[in-house]
Amino acid sequence: MQPKFSILLIEDEENIRSFISTTLKNQNYKITVAGSGKEGLHLSASLCPDLILLDLGLPDMDGMQVIQKLREWSSIPIIVISARNHEQEKAKALDLGADDYITKPFSTVELLARIRTSLRHSTQINGQTLALPIYRHKNLIIDYDKHLVTLDGEMIHLTQIEFKLLSLLSQNSGKVLTYASIMEKIWGPYVDNNNQILRVNMANIRRKIEKNPATPEHVFTEIGIGYRMAEGD
Repeated sequence: MQPKFSILLIEDEENIRSFISTTLKNQNYKITVAGSGKEGLHLSASLCPDLILLDLGLPDMDGMQVIQKLREWSSIPIIVISARNHEQEKAKALDLGADDYITKPFSTVELLARIRTSLRHSTQINGQTLALPIYRHKNLIIDYDKHLVTLDGEMIHLTQIEFKLLSLLSQNSGKVLTYASIMEKIWGPYVDNNNQILRVNMANIRRKIEKNPATPEHVFTEIGIGYRMAEGD
């Protein structure tokens, strides 16, 4: 059977490399491994993989530098796999251009789900599949063309900014978007870094689309980092 996607794993710990490689090969992914940042950058350029799994604690250079260098020329999806669990580290990696961030230790189920999500978004962006004009999750439907949001069949009235925010999050469903990236996309590159306006709008959205905003079903807060919307059905 032909491998479905090629993945480059940049990880210096042999046991983790072996575990991830075996797991992904069993799922019919084509795996190439690199034990250092420089080797990973070289293989990224020569192989152009469909996705990169990147550890931050590399022996020759910090993984943050690898993300920066990759983003100078490539939009290949990058999933960071790291033991660093500080909110600032996660936010920095995502702001630099990483597509997702998994904290060690992690489950096989989580890793495979994150990989599928990143690959799906990547193929949509590159035109290999067409992004659907409608987002559905449980009882929530967003029709981008009609500029319409319904919950349990009832129309939800959103402001223009609220609709833009919900559209941005739903079109990137399953991915964490940092506060900074959301602010820039909705209000422009020169917006004040104060997140208060974003928090107010997100609170309003939650009141309108969540049965219980304290235990959301659709939009989740990644504390200190940003927001993530449930992946569409």
